Amino acid sequence: MPRVSEAHLAARREQIIEAATRCFLRNGFHQTSMQDVIREAGLSVGAFYRYFSSKAELIRAIAEEKVGSIVATLDVLLEREPVPSLAEIFDELLEQVDINLTEGPVRIAVQVWGEAAHDASFAELVQGIYLRIRDTAVALAERLRSAGQLAPGADPAAVGAVLVGLIQGYIIQQVLLARVDRRTYLTGIQALIDRYGARDAHEAS
Repeated sequence: MPRVSEAHLAARREQIIEAATRCFLRNGFHQTSMQDVIREAGLSVGAFYRYFSSKAELIRAIAEEKVGSIVATLDVLLEREPVPSLAEIFDELLEQVDINLTEGPVRIAVQVWGEAAHDASFAELVQGIYLRIRDTAVALAERLRSAGQLAPGADPAAVGAVLVGLIQGYIIQQVLLARVDRRTYLTGIQALIDRYGARDAHEAS
């Protein structure tokens, strides 16, 4: 029997993840059975279970892959020279949210948040992902402070936590409430930056 290549295995795994994502977006985690996913992927039961042994394992794989797009955007922003402004950072992050909202990953993220409220393994997964996001946001805040875009006394940990919270708030409003216009949201953020940004902080000191 010919050996199956790593590329083939990776492609088949991604096929299952994409099929499961479509199922979960249509019906949610709890209303989707493993048989639904197997049927959507067009695989045999044996082929499917070669890659995932349970629905929980599949959901974790989806969460790690799909939510990673926000982490990747933050990583790119962190490495950019010169450091982008706080307004530019929010603009790019919210644009990424909108792209992923259309394609599905952001909606999956919200479902994962719900699972984390009562499942310890999911809570651990979500904590790991969002600690990575927050750590990168804190590092961005440190660069912004060094570049004079934040007041010298600004706490990067506090700014990073708020940055993550504003992104999560945008996601919640997009998914669970009437959709909020990105430009309107950014206008509100800019108003806060103008009022409480580095300029006013320096004037007050």
